[in-house]
Amino acid sequence: MDFNLPEEIEFLKTTVRKFIREEVEPVAMEIEENDKIPERIVEMSKEMGLFSLGIPEEYGGLGLDMVGKCAIYEELGKTHNGYTTLIGAHTGIGTVGIVDLGTEEQKQKYLPKMASGEWIAAFALTEPSAGSNASNLKTTAVKKGDKYIINGSKHYITNAVDGHVFTVMAVTDASKGARGITSFIVEKDFPGFILGKVEKKMGLKGSHSAELFFDNMEVPVENVLGEVGQGYINALKILANGRAGLAARNLGSCERLLEHSLDYAHEREQFGTQIVEIQAVQHMLAEISMQIEVLRSMTYRVAWMTDQNVRVVKEAAIAKLFGSEVYNKVADLALQIHGGIGYMSDYPIERYYRDARITKIYEGTSEIQRNIIASELKRGYKKKEA
Repeated sequence: MDFNLPEEIEFLKTTVRKFIREEVEPVAMEIEENDKIPERIVEMSKEMGLFSLGIPEEYGGLGLDMVGKCAIYEELGKTHNGYTTLIGAHTGIGTVGIVDLGTEEQKQKYLPKMASGEWIAAFALTEPSAGSNASNLKTTAVKKGDKYIINGSKHYITNAVDGHVFTVMAVTDASKGARGITSFIVEKDFPGFILGKVEKKMGLKGSHSAELFFDNMEVPVENVLGEVGQGYINALKILANGRAGLAARNLGSCERLLEHSLDYAHEREQFGTQIVEIQAVQHMLAEISMQIEVLRSMTYRVAWMTDQNVRVVKEAAIAKLFGSEVYNKVADLALQIHGGIGYMSDYPIERYYRDARITKIYEGTSEIQRNIIASELKRGYKKKEA
């Protein structure tokens, strides 16, 4: 396993870092206050190819492998998490299904516009009765001639407001349970597609989540993604594929929190000395650094394994679980180091603290990740000979 990045990835990583520091960071508070990412930033991101990370070159994308994507996600994680989520949800779970499962016709139709950022992608699985229990879908799809008629609803869908292309899971045969779910590529302009209430969230400002309603929505048969009845399996694969990316974004956020904490610890004086000289603060900084390095190793190992086409169900769940736990712990320690000022909304630590909390919930809760890990342990268990 080689942790050295190819020269072209290092160059892109450096370019993204410069863009983040010079363009995105200065408007982070504006994003927070207005709950909107400036259009100028979105357009610049499109021009840089940030919406095309994992899309193959023949469809207009950068064609990065998982290690390359994680390298960029790590840099994106160092700025406003709402901005990061807009891109991450698009290039991750919004795009992976079409890249991995789409027909050539589907790829030709959708991927070029997704790569350019003209069409933003989203992933629509969660329903009021199907959160962690993703197989308990109520949305139905009935085939009528050359179309499927879909009825039902989704909620908490990231990129729903800005999205044009949605990977939607619906029940095509209720008698088969999880094996009766099918994936569809849905466009917002399809008849019967309705954008519902935009959710008000405690964090991730600028990244908009909303309800979706399908009222006799007409979806062409050719928009079935993968095989009929394989939607639940597809959803699990798509989510698993994105977990290394989530860990990388969490890693970047932790690194930025360490930078803020080190700066503040050298600036703040108490008891006649900089607080960086106080052992209690040193221990917190050391803990943050240790957690970051472990997360870094885990993230890139899983990314490398993914690129080698190795089964990473357990490892990806561990990376997602550990990454979210580390991010929340680091945010808490960073706030403690900053004291009262860290609790104030005009300083970025408070924002990171709020944004960190969702990472234990979205794209598979921490509890579900533990279930997956335990299931994989049972799956691979072989009783030792006495």
